[in-house]
Amino acid sequence: MAASQTPRLKPADPAGNPAVAALAGLELPLPLAVAFSGGADSTVLLLAAAARWPGQVQAIHVHHGLQEAADAFEQHCKHVCAELGIPLHVRRVHARNALGESPEDAARNARYQALARAARDAELKAVLLGQHADDQVETLLLALSRGAGLPGLAAMPPVFQREGMVFVRPLLALSARAIREWIAEQGVLVVEDPTNTDTSFTRNRIRRVVLPALEECFPQYRETFARTSRHAAQAQELLESVAVEDLARMGGTPALTALQVLPRARQGNVLRHWLRSAHQAQASAAQLEELLDQVADCRTRGHKIRIKVGGGFVERSGERLAYRDESA
Repeated sequence: MAASQTPRLKPADPAGNPAVAALAGLELPLPLAVAFSGGADSTVLLLAAAARWPGQVQAIHVHHGLQEAADAFEQHCKHVCAELGIPLHVRRVHARNALGESPEDAARNARYQALARAARDAELKAVLLGQHADDQVETLLLALSRGAGLPGLAAMPPVFQREGMVFVRPLLALSARAIREWIAEQGVLVVEDPTNTDTSFTRNRIRRVVLPALEECFPQYRETFARTSRHAAQAQELLESVAVEDLARMGGTPALTALQVLPRARQGNVLRHWLRSAHQAQASAAQLEELLDQVADCRTRGHKIRIKVGGGFVERSGERLAYRDESA
């Protein structure tokens, strides 16, 4: 870990902080928190937020306990917040991945849960996250590598709700280079996660190999990729509105005869929406295709449907589809 016990916290030119402009036009509910890891991204965000909303900003540090440096990260964050006079809340999590869930997903889910609970306990109204333009590009490339649909291509939304808390990503138009250059120029010392250099992680390989190649071939790739993600998000929003209307006409649960008169793509759209919104289940492409085939073939009362999706099964229940949780 590259950090100092006495980091420089008050740069000579705080107005040059690139995150200041990103926050300038935001009107957010106050008070709020910054998810503070002690790294460069969350440090510039914390400094900018404290300047934008004096006395209305707190910090939340999530201690994952996944590496030896975690205790030192926590101490660094405590020192920074003490020097700035910003209240700090530390939450410790021990994420265990469930069956079919990656350790990275488990850690991310545990982090969001901890951030939301800490913010609620402190009666805060929103949590700011430090993801930037390069993170957004990495997310989009990962989605493309998995053959993701529109939700994946939309990448990370600038504003979303989770665990009853509003999360905001104000730095998505800001490059990692701009953040790092300002940190270096101002002499602000931050922690460096040693796993960021581990190229066994796909994100790190993208960061070290793919992004420099994109920079050379397409210097404006951050802006153009972000535009693609915005287009995907808008298209997905439209599909969601169509799915809501289709499901409402069916009475809130998929009806077989009503599904069968819709085009296959529209059937898939409403079924994905129903599974996600009503049952927090995500069907794979293969599962959805199998389900659509079964819906098409379901022409007699004796035709049964039972397809594994997520942690349960989609089954036929009379003339409708039902979802049965496997643990129920």
